[in-house]
Amino acid sequence: MEVLVRLLGLLVLLLAGTGLRASGVLNASRTDRLNALAYYVALPALVFVSTYTRSLVELLSGALFVGLLAVFFATAGLAWVIHRGREANERWSVAVIQSYHSNLGYLGLPLVAATFGGDVTAIASVVLGVVSLMQIMLTVVILSTVNGASTTVGRELSRLLKNPVLAALVAGIAVGTAGVPIPAPAATGLEYLGSLALPIALLCVGASLRVELGDADFVATAAIVALKLGCMPALAWVVFTGLAVEPATLTATVVMFGTPTAVSTYVFASELGGDEQFASLNVFLTTLLSIGTLFILIEAVG
Repeated sequence: MEVLVRLLGLLVLLLAGTGLRASGVLNASRTDRLNALAYYVALPALVFVSTYTRSLVELLSGALFVGLLAVFFATAGLAWVIHRGREANERWSVAVIQSYHSNLGYLGLPLVAATFGGDVTAIASVVLGVVSLMQIMLTVVILSTVNGASTTVGRELSRLLKNPVLAALVAGIAVGTAGVPIPAPAATGLEYLGSLALPIALLCVGASLRVELGDADFVATAAIVALKLGCMPALAWVVFTGLAVEPATLTATVVMFGTPTAVSTYVFASELGGDEQFASLNVFLTTLLSIGTLFILIEAVG
């Protein structure tokens, strides 16, 4: 019941963000400032406090790395096969990337931190770092290749390497590996800032959600929902159970891979020749439906 109440609270915050945007309270400039607060302050604080007491060896095992590669590329491969019959390249490319590109930062990690203990959150932080690299590289390659858009993986990677969340991950692991103590007041302050990550991020996501039906392809959308919210976490469960990882690793990976399609896929689609209306609909539906599927996943692994 506690998990259900928490997830319903997430839904309320999402809808509140959407309502505040519709009413004009969260206009473009205010949403940008709220995003900046989440991106540069709250999320990095959450990542750092989750990792600064643990070494790299504790957090990134060979089984975790291999399992992340297996789940990610297996889902991407399935998406490629299932969606390849789409007539329009701009829609086909978006369908593929939205089937695997997860909302790890704004929803996955804050949700894990709010629901589970420090061990699970620390592993989830590593999942965020590793999978974010793979997501961005593959998404840029697919969109730019299929749609003939002008960009490079190197340019997008350079942006990613400047990401404050990843910088906080590296800093946290470095401090934990070196055994450097953090003063208690600083740690307490960072924990407080990290606790703000989930509500701020949900308001930002809600303010970004838009339903643009256009010439909707509900068969393709249903396939994206099934792959992203059903197949990907199921694959994670099978793969990491087979690898005999510890319960914290299994919990973190299943929940992180069970998150909805990232809002950033709409931005990538807009910049790299994808179908924007189709992308916006899929982000909205996977985010809304994930409230129910995440409840099932959290109850199952919790």
